[in-house]
Amino acid sequence: MDIIRIIFAVLLPPLGVFLQVGFSWTFILNIALTLLGYIPGIIHAIWVIARK
Repeated sequence: MDIIRIIFAVLLPPLGVFLQVGFSWTFILNIALTLLGYIPGIIHAIWVIARK
């Protein structure tokens, strides 16, 4: 299941984070990072998924 989340994190970072933690401040932070720059959103999403 983590592989699917990582694939979603690369394609659409907030979706990968949402699948991992649900609707939380981490999800909102990832949306903000993705809007500021796509690469920071990807890095944050992969970090959230990997720290599990």
